[in-house]
Amino acid sequence: MTLTIRPPAAADRPSWYRLWNAYLEFHDNSLPDEISRITFDRLLDPDRSQQCGLLALEDGQAVGLAHYIFHPHCRHVEDVCYLQDLFTDPAYRGQGVGRALVKGVYEAADRVGAPSVYWITRDSNEIARALFDRVGELTPFIKYRRSEFRMPGSPYSSPFGRPPD
Repeated sequence: MTLTIRPPAAADRPSWYRLWNAYLEFHDNSLPDEISRITFDRLLDPDRSQQCGLLALEDGQAVGLAHYIFHPHCRHVEDVCYLQDLFTDPAYRGQGVGRALVKGVYEAADRVGAPSVYWITRDSNEIARALFDRVGELTPFIKYRRSEFRMPGSPYSSPFGRPPD
């Protein structure tokens, strides 16, 4: 297998959508088309250099994707890199696609001087964890996020109730 790892181009939109929707389905997720369109457009926007993507291609066919974000960090002088999404077409799993994409993200981080790369995955995603155990190290941290509670009249959630007037 000869893989090419490169950033997506405008002509890759249909291939990217196919992989992106499969990734969302794998995680029991769905998004409005507008969010997917905006996400792809951001990956192509040269003025948004902190939000990046890679495609893995085998004989010109997109078989995997990675999205990553550079951002400042309070405990580093350099920016750090968050590998936000990683997906390999199920027909190509176990053939080095995910590893090549992670390597591509590491190389991109090195080019901009961001030596720290981190990511999350489901604890039940044994296939991804087997790869991640080879290319990274498990941290002791647990992820939390804002709860789904919505304050009346607000699109944002808060476990603290209504703020004082």
